[in-house]
This record gives sequence, C-alpha cells and structure tokens, in this order.
Amino acid sequence: MMSKLKDIWTVLSIEVRRVFGDRMVLLIFFLAPLLYPLIFCCIYHNENVEDMSIAIVDEACSEESKRIVHKLDATPELSVAYRCSNLGEARHLLENHEVRSIFYFPKDFSTRIAKMQTARIVVFSDMSSFYFYKAALTGGNAVLIDEMHTIELERYEKAGLTNEEAQIQMQPVVMENTTLFNPTGGYGSFFLPCLMMLVIHQTLFLGICILTGDARENRKSLHLIPPHLRRGSVHRVTIGRALCYLIIYVPICILDLWFIPRWFNLPQLGNLYTILIFLLPFVLAVIFFGMTVGNIMVRQKISPMLCFVFFSLVLFFLTGMVWPQESMPRFWYHFSYLFPSTPGVQGYVKLSSMGAPLSEVRHEYMALWIQAAIYFITATLVLSIQIFIRRRKNILTHNLRNVRQNGMGAITNNPLTTLRSNNNAKNNKL
Repeated sequence: MMSKLKDIWTVLSIEVRRVFGDRMVLLIFFLAPLLYPLIFCCIYHNENVEDMSIAIVDEACSEESKRIVHKLDATPELSVAYRCSNLGEARHLLENHEVRSIFYFPKDFSTRIAKMQTARIVVFSDMSSFYFYKAALTGGNAVLIDEMHTIELERYEKAGLTNEEAQIQMQPVVMENTTLFNPTGGYGSFFLPCLMMLVIHQTLFLGICILTGDARENRKSLHLIPPHLRRGSVHRVTIGRALCYLIIYVPICILDLWFIPRWFNLPQLGNLYTILIFLLPFVLAVIFFGMTVGNIMVRQKISPMLCFVFFSLVLFFLTGMVWPQESMPRFWYHFSYLFPSTPGVQGYVKLSSMGAPLSEVRHEYMALWIQAAIYFITATLVLSIQIFIRRRKNILTHNLRNVRQNGMGAITNNPLTTLRSNNNAKNNKL
C-alpha cells in the first residue's frame, strides 16, 4: 500500500512541476477561471434597464393614446423623453442613440377601439443590446394589459353593470404571479450559473490537453512516467495526474461557484457542502475526459485551442439552458451526455439557483459518476496502448541501430572484403 501511495505521489509531483512550469497552462488554470466570471458578472450586474428613454409618435391624439403614454411614462422600465410629430423625427433620435425605442400610435387607433376592432401600437426598438428590447417589451406589455382591463371595464359599465360586477366578469378567478428562482427576471441570474460551470469545464479540459500536446510534441511522454510504472501500473499514473488537477481546481470551483455568485447577489439557495459533493464527480469526469481526448487526438501544444473555440458554443447549446432538452432531437439529447458539462450544468443550476437537495439531482449525479468511471478506464487504456507502442518503437529502433553498427563493423574487418576491394582498385587502374 505504501509503495502504491509513493508511486501516486511521485506522479503527482511530476505533474505539479509541469503545470507550474508552463506559462500558458498557468494562465488557463488560474487566470481564465477567475477573469471570465468576473467580467461577465460585471457586464450583467445590472440585470434590468430602468427609465430607458423612449420617443412617442401619437398621430391619434385621442384620450386612449394619451392615457397609454402616461402609463408608459409611469413604468419603472420606460421614460418618455421626446414627443415627436412624425416617424422621421423619432427615427433620427433613435439613430443618434438619444432614445432606445419608439412607440407609434396610428391615426385609426381610437377609431378601431370604438368599433371594437383590434387596435395596434407599433414599437421600434434598438437591438444593439438585448436589455433595450427587454425593457421596451416588459414595460409595453404591462401597460397594454392594464389598458385592456380598463377598456373592458368601461364597456361593462356602459352595458349597465356596476364596477364590482364588471370586475367579477373581467376576472372571476384572482391570479397572482410569483417569479420563482429569478425574482428580478434578469438575464444574468439565468445565464451566469451555466456560464461559470462551462468556464470550469473548458479551462480544465483545455489545460490538460495542452499539457498532453506539449509532451507529445517534444517526444517526452514516455520519460514523464517512472520506468517501473510503464508495464502494469499505468492506472497509478492516471490517478496521480487526476489528483494534481483536482487539488488545483477545488479552490477555483469554490470561488467561482460559491463566492462570486454571492458577491454579485445572484440567486444562491443551495449550501456549499451539497454543491461540493456534486462537483467532485463533475471535476473528475472532466479530468478523465480531457486525458482521454488529449491522448487520442492531441498531437501539438497549440491544437487544443481550436477545439476549445469550436466546442464552447456547441456545449453551451447542448446543456439545455438555451433550448430545452425535451425539445431536442433524440440524437442530440443522447450526444450531449458524452460531455460532463451537460449533467454538470443541469445539476448545479438546480442545486444553486433552485435550492434543490442532492436527491433531486440524482439523475445528473449518477451520470457524472458513470462518466468519471468510463473516462478513467478509457484514459488508462489509451495511455497503456501508447506506452506499449512507444516501447516497441524504441526497441525496434535500438535493435536496428545495433544491427547497422555491427554489420558495418563486420564488413570492414572482413579480410576477404579487403582483398576484393584491392583487386577491384587494380582493375580500375588498368
């Protein structure tokens, strides 16, 4: 047992020296996991736009349109900054970014309401930021819903009903809307937990692949493994390297997934102990997944960067946060579970943002342990095959070199060969 622990410690020490001896890996392991969450949290810290400047073009000039404009100005999202006489003037303001949205009331707006027809309000929004569109949509929808209730109430009162009777006719069942897990309705609270898990996944995966590519490019993969571990104890090499990455990334996970969300007041309903229990198989699955892919596909140090750029967006869509997994084709749903990011993101969001206990993420938790076990076997198997192939190549190269050296020596020292050479030389002279 002590010899096994000593071998694992030896491999761990070698891997630690490799990590801290490579500047690119240091940037990816320590700077990127801290820098990316801070940048995105700062960008999306103000999750909602308040008092966004809008322009009003009211060609109807009616009581209803003026009432709606007054309500728009009273919403927390919108502020009526300009009242324009035509769309050309309002468009000039929008192009100069003096306003972020235009609300246009056509001439027949009040006439269509009086005839009990569908009246329309045209909204033009600045799409340079999703927040501007969201503010215009949220504020405008709230005002239009309230205005529809007002118009409906007026019609019931004209029909002879009292105010209380009209209220009952409009809303026989009282409905209360309570926003769960994202009270502000902000994009950051929804997007950032998924992003931070992907940052951990991609930086850890990229760093492992870079170390693998560097060793293979410089032809020192075999020399990094102690000689007595190259035959039947390759699994100790995999365990030692995995422990190195695990020790490095546990503090990073705590900082990224616990302290930074609390610092920026993101929804955090889970507890640290449960999240750490869930993150253990996630980090192990990513480590063994990176070892497997690196040993199979990576030949050069710089090549994993292309894989990182290509797969980051793909993994983001496969997590199910952008598009629900239930609506995905079955192929892409099953394909997504090749990557630890899919169950990792799903489980972390439920634990952290929704406050679910560990039993509620049993499916994701077991999927991560299964991935960790499978990728551990594949990483060890691929490494064993590569060690066997390289040892065979080294033996063949060494034997061929000996054959050449011995053969040349035998030919040179053979007296018959010397005599034939002299006779050939005399014949050439004649």
